Amino acid sequence: MKAEENKKEEKKVEKIEDLFLYPSSDSIPSISLFGYGKTTKAIAQKLRNAIFFDDNTKEPFIDEKGFKVFPSSFFDPKKSLLEIPSPGIPPFNPLIKRAANLISEYDLFLSSFFNSKNIPFTIWISGTNGKTTTTQMIAHLLKKRGAELGGNIGTPLANLDENAKIWTLETSSFTLHYTKFAKPNLYILLPISEDHISWHGSFKAYEKAKLKPIRALKEGEVCIIPKKYENIETNGMKIVYEKSEDLAKYFNIDIKKISFKEPFLLDALLALGVTKTVFDEIDYELINSFEVDSHKIEEFFDNEGRLWVDDSKATNINAAMEAVKRYKDKKIYLIAGGDAKGADLEPFVRFLKNFEIEIFAIGKDSDTIFKLSKKHFVICKRVVTLKRAVEEIKKVLDEKSVALLSPACASLDQFKSYKERGKKFKKYVLE
Repeated sequence: MKAEENKKEEKKVEKIEDLFLYPSSDSIPSISLFGYGKTTKAIAQKLRNAIFFDDNTKEPFIDEKGFKVFPSSFFDPKKSLLEIPSPGIPPFNPLIKRAANLISEYDLFLSSFFNSKNIPFTIWISGTNGKTTTTQMIAHLLKKRGAELGGNIGTPLANLDENAKIWTLETSSFTLHYTKFAKPNLYILLPISEDHISWHGSFKAYEKAKLKPIRALKEGEVCIIPKKYENIETNGMKIVYEKSEDLAKYFNIDIKKISFKEPFLLDALLALGVTKTVFDEIDYELINSFEVDSHKIEEFFDNEGRLWVDDSKATNINAAMEAVKRYKDKKIYLIAGGDAKGADLEPFVRFLKNFEIEIFAIGKDSDTIFKLSKKHFVICKRVVTLKRAVEEIKKVLDEKSVALLSPACASLDQFKSYKERGKKFKKYVLE
């Protein structure tokens, strides 16, 4: 009897896909899911032997689905067949450092691990600014073709329909950093600028993650990328651009028929470039019917008819620069600040010298913005809170000027999200 028990305990999983077949058992190596969040919870539903390890869990428990959730300190790489992290967990996290077989969510579902014959045609969209809007526009155009939207926005890959013809995936630098095997069929890359430096450790590492899919493409696959990266080696076809007009010329798109202005014009042209590449189709009416999300250069007026702009989604300096350029012909009262995530804010403040502008600095890095403004002779008030910034701007704003919330920083130092920051901004303005 003892010999049989020992034999059972020594049972090994020869193929990763076998985990779909086995019931949960301590005698079988587990798949370790790092972080107890939306992405990993969805993955667990696909697997039979997944165990969670989470930094915020203090005591082990079994969740309502029957999955085991342990504190991170419980992780033992010797008992783990495979480790899959929540994308936001940084490389310097102890769990990541101890992992021996780490892959991404994309590797799990879009590579040869499971030898799936049902992997749809996949389009990945990445870049620093505009990737959400571009992804949404592409999904909007391809919905009639049976496309599903997911990745960094919308639905986790584990919950997407495997029988869908196309997966349109917003793809973050975090996911790309951990991805080793998966690749897209079509890769759309928007311009890259400094962002998430505290996560990646340097701009070079951040940029490297974004460029990884280009090198992975096979013959017959395509990437649409900034001209800056045209010399990167790849077996795929490269379509390069510097500005919107380059895309319009290449794909024979009439810009005059598109209702969007920059920065959304570039997003629209990239989306139309996708449908032209895959289906040889340009649908002006359909792209013009797309509605941009809230908190992205969203204009509204107060009860005195003065213009306010909610651009809370601008969480890095490049996005904020684009918003400022849009109002270059007006006096701008700019609300900037929050958590810069390790990014250098000096190029942003130096850029603002070229405009008639006053900064109202808020959040964790408000002091940094204030000191840089003094150095570069830009008018700046350190008001710390968003509410006070709105109160101060109300005293000076007129019908010929604009009040712009385009923070160039993340929101989590004072808010739950950029959306909450934008909602409170509107609330304070309209009170």
